[in-house]
Amino acid sequence: MVRTLLKEVKEYKWASIATPLFMLLEVVMEMLIPLLMASIIDDGVNAGDIGHIYKVGGLMLVAAAIGLIGGLGGARYGAKASAGFARNLRETMFNHIQTFSFANIDKFSTAGLVTRLTTDVTNLQNAYQMVLRMMMRSPASMLCALFMAFSINARLSSIYLVAVIFLGIILFFIIRHATRYFRMAFPKYDELNASIQENVSAIRVVKAYVREDHETEKFKTASQNIYHIFVKAEHNVIFNAPLMQFTVYTCIILISWIGAKMIVVGSLTTGEMMSLLAYCMNILMSLMMLSMVFVMISMSTASIERISEVLNETSDLQNPEHPLEEVADGSITFKHVNFSYHKDSQEYVLKDINLDIHSGETIGIIGGTGSAKTSLVNLISRLYDVSSGEILVGGRDVRDYDMEALRNQVSVVLQNNVLFSGTIYDNLRWGNKDATDEECQEACRLACADDFIRAFPDGYNTYIEQGGSNVSGGQKQRLCIARALLKKPKILILDDSTSAVDTATDARIRRAFREDIPNTTKLIIAQRISSVQDADRIIVMEEGEIHGFGTHEELLASNEIYREVYESQTSGGGDFDEKAGD
Repeated sequence: MVRTLLKEVKEYKWASIATPLFMLLEVVMEMLIPLLMASIIDDGVNAGDIGHIYKVGGLMLVAAAIGLIGGLGGARYGAKASAGFARNLRETMFNHIQTFSFANIDKFSTAGLVTRLTTDVTNLQNAYQMVLRMMMRSPASMLCALFMAFSINARLSSIYLVAVIFLGIILFFIIRHATRYFRMAFPKYDELNASIQENVSAIRVVKAYVREDHETEKFKTASQNIYHIFVKAEHNVIFNAPLMQFTVYTCIILISWIGAKMIVVGSLTTGEMMSLLAYCMNILMSLMMLSMVFVMISMSTASIERISEVLNETSDLQNPEHPLEEVADGSITFKHVNFSYHKDSQEYVLKDINLDIHSGETIGIIGGTGSAKTSLVNLISRLYDVSSGEILVGGRDVRDYDMEALRNQVSVVLQNNVLFSGTIYDNLRWGNKDATDEECQEACRLACADDFIRAFPDGYNTYIEQGGSNVSGGQKQRLCIARALLKKPKILILDDSTSAVDTATDARIRRAFREDIPNTTKLIIAQRISSVQDADRIIVMEEGEIHGFGTHEELLASNEIYREVYESQTSGGGDFDEKAGD
């Protein structure tokens, strides 16, 4: 798990190596200063040798300057390495998420993925910097100080050893209990982010229904959950600092008391006493910094696990070893296709689907809510894989194609139309990044979008706000259709994508499709029979099965569901969710 994350150090490997080396240099200089100070006291002050004081004092200044350079170098390269590590980790996670199938994405909530890319990566960044700097500095400082202290006086230095062992045991139990709460805390961030995301994206609905107080209370609850968990974790961690302080002062008192007696009897000099006190502070401060590192690591353990979940997730959809790059035509064949969103599910969403659609045909797809119309068309561009059976596009199984090549020839206008921040041209060129202005405008004419675009003051350079909030639902749908047409696909799928368009405009769009892209296979999902009745053939879906397949006239004569809904709609109401007579 940790090895997987460390791969993201990449080009910051040398900065990661330089950081602990600089910290080691700082430690060495810090260890020399107490020795030099003892020399000044014993050989300079006590002996009255002013020259020795100046010489050793100069060496102390040099050691302090070198230590400062080491500290600055460690800070600089530590920041560079940790920030670069976080950048690479975010980039790798984001790129990996792009390879996920819809089934993979369904395992993680949107808020959960955002938290992993932000809060969890930041935790790892902080922990990595602490490890690079303090995991080298603190143990090295503590061991050097212990060695130097024992070289001065082993009897007094044994006090430090007892203190280190005592604090190490206490720290182990503190971290062990705190880690459990930190693991509980970070999933709560997902709930908090979900609350924020839902509120902001649906702010118009919230205000329309005057539900601000309800949303505020929901956010407060999510925030309070995080607060309570961190308070419980901190109840364990707070014992760390006072125990450290207690041990430090106890050691100082013991060394001062025992050391003073030793000075009186002549077995210890004043300078050595001063050095031992300085090393006392070095040892115990190093242990305190080391404890902070362990607290940070315990906090980041949950983040490591959550990030590893994303990085270790393998896409359900993989390209074959030698994928096909060309789609011959827009023909579509379903052979005994069964499909379920969950591999272990016993219930199929689509059941024994058999279809044969010719290239260039216009196929209508109608059915009630939950009849699996969208699931049917999602399989064509291999957004999901079938549970059993096979789907052929251009005479070949969709699993034989390179996924990018297949999806470039199967253009989908989804139920939930999404526009991105940028100009209308920017949004249109999602369909073809190299499209000329004239090609963009021609696609908009086919989608009946050209007229309203030219009515904007800035025309095709009109800026679209996030989510397309400054255009109407019908305008958004037509822009999305134009964007799909720019791909010049062999198969065009419209998933209820003219529901917000008036019937006259809907008819104009269908006529444009019929006249201008006759060789493109068109699959049109709709609730209105008027949107599909002039299609070459129409599929009637019912509870994941094909209830009927034929022309408008054939279905009127042979399919009871189709006939009842047609009569209901032509008499002034009803759709596939409201059967005639209900």
